[in-house]
Amino acid sequence: MQLLTPEGKRVKNAEYDKYVAGVTPEELRGLYRDMVLTRRFDAEATSLQRQGELGLWASLLGQEAAQIGSGRALRDDDYVFPTYREHGVAWCRGVDPTNLLGMFRGVNNGGWDPNSNNFQLYTIVIGSQTLHATGYAMGVAKDGADSAVIAYFGDGASSQGDVAESFTFSAVYNAPVVFFCQNNQWAISEPTEKQSRVPIYQRAQGYGFPGVRVDGNDVLACLAVTRWALERARAGEGPTLVEAFTYRMGAHTTSDDPSRYRGDEERQAWEAKDPILRLRRFLETSNHADEGFFEELEAESETLGKRVREAVRAMPDPDHFAIFENVYADGHALVDEERAQFAAYQASFADEGGN
Repeated sequence: MQLLTPEGKRVKNAEYDKYVAGVTPEELRGLYRDMVLTRRFDAEATSLQRQGELGLWASLLGQEAAQIGSGRALRDDDYVFPTYREHGVAWCRGVDPTNLLGMFRGVNNGGWDPNSNNFQLYTIVIGSQTLHATGYAMGVAKDGADSAVIAYFGDGASSQGDVAESFTFSAVYNAPVVFFCQNNQWAISEPTEKQSRVPIYQRAQGYGFPGVRVDGNDVLACLAVTRWALERARAGEGPTLVEAFTYRMGAHTTSDDPSRYRGDEERQAWEAKDPILRLRRFLETSNHADEGFFEELEAESETLGKRVREAVRAMPDPDHFAIFENVYADGHALVDEERAQFAAYQASFADEGGN
């Protein structure tokens, strides 16, 4: 499903147009701003990791439209269960970008209160958040609330048993949950065809609920489809699977080298479908934004980048021994042994005159 072509032309869709019929030029500029600032934050975090300020970073480069479109479809009382790269959704939920970075620096296990923004902590274990979301959604239904739950995952997670179990439970119990799969074509080094024999959205049919594939680089289409799916959930019509067909422009994480398994030609083909450039073209041809808007946004982007840099560099260094304190509630002989081994390893650097 597509509402904006890569050239920024608006196309009609009889089924989904009504879900974005009331979007104003101001809101379109807001979607553009969200994507630009999210991309800038993401680029800054990648640079900080390369400078040794973060231990790891999972980039969302190329997936801004999927995240901003779906994130802006949510109501305040809806609840989000993310993976570890939903930085754009976090932005939409009001989570300060700097709060995302403590975990990647190793100074905390998540820098925000999930219930303050209805945005759960990042989940590193692949696919497990879909079960958490399903259980939460079942609770929402039992409480009689009319809110919805959304669970984000990638194409690689679709191969996990947790995701299959989530589909089963949500269908059987008619849970008000939207499964939002960002199919970015590559699960680390494995292409989509090694994840599923059919398009991912079609797998919903076997569980008894609808699935839809949306152009994941089209922020307007992602907004419309997610609104539709959330309305279904709130109305008691059960789960929906949304497959946002997009592309991970960068590495899986900063420890990955995508040149090992994909060529430049593939990336260049997807660069032509860039979600930010697409909306900018539409804004310009529709006279919804002038050069002054883009210049002001560029300045705001620079300010955000500086704030992120300063915040990360002001964070303390990780406590190397804290991990041993949180394995068990009480002491454990094996943990004590591992702590001692690590202490000796650390001391060896000092013995050699290092630090």
